[in-house]
Amino acid sequence: MTPSERKPSGGFEDSQDSLWPDEKPDAPVQPLTRDEAQALLARYPTLSPWRVIAWQLVVGVLVALLWGVASGDLVAVKSSLYGAAVAVVPNVLMVRGVFGPNGGRSVGGLLVWELIKICGAGALLAISPVVVPGLNWAAMLITMVLCMKVIGVALLMQGRLKKS
Repeated sequence: MTPSERKPSGGFEDSQDSLWPDEKPDAPVQPLTRDEAQALLARYPTLSPWRVIAWQLVVGVLVALLWGVASGDLVAVKSSLYGAAVAVVPNVLMVRGVFGPNGGRSVGGLLVWELIKICGAGALLAISPVVVPGLNWAAMLITMVLCMKVIGVALLMQGRLKKS
């Protein structure tokens, strides 16, 4: 095709035709029956946020014990436990706010509670030298990061459980 044979672009209409393939409209959505909904829930179990927080707490305590055994330093153990608290306490507030009895499960509510969680973690980090005198930053930050990674591991495990 030579440049003279091409027709000039007519604006949005021409680009719309070239960008979007012809598709059939989706069939109307049919509501699930009670049995279908129960079968779907049984097939894809939900991940409890409280269970994830419990695992974060377990990981935090185990890492603190490892710091204590490896270093023999009580300050390192306290710093590690404080790191676990920095990860767990804001998550507890967020889960309580989002899933609690008066929790609003809207996108806006989720964003507000996420902001509260981030600010709470930041505030706990800011006051950490005051709360734990002689703070061992490595112990605190490593424990905090490992506790935060529990969420990702839980999501990976849930994905693997769904496949089997």
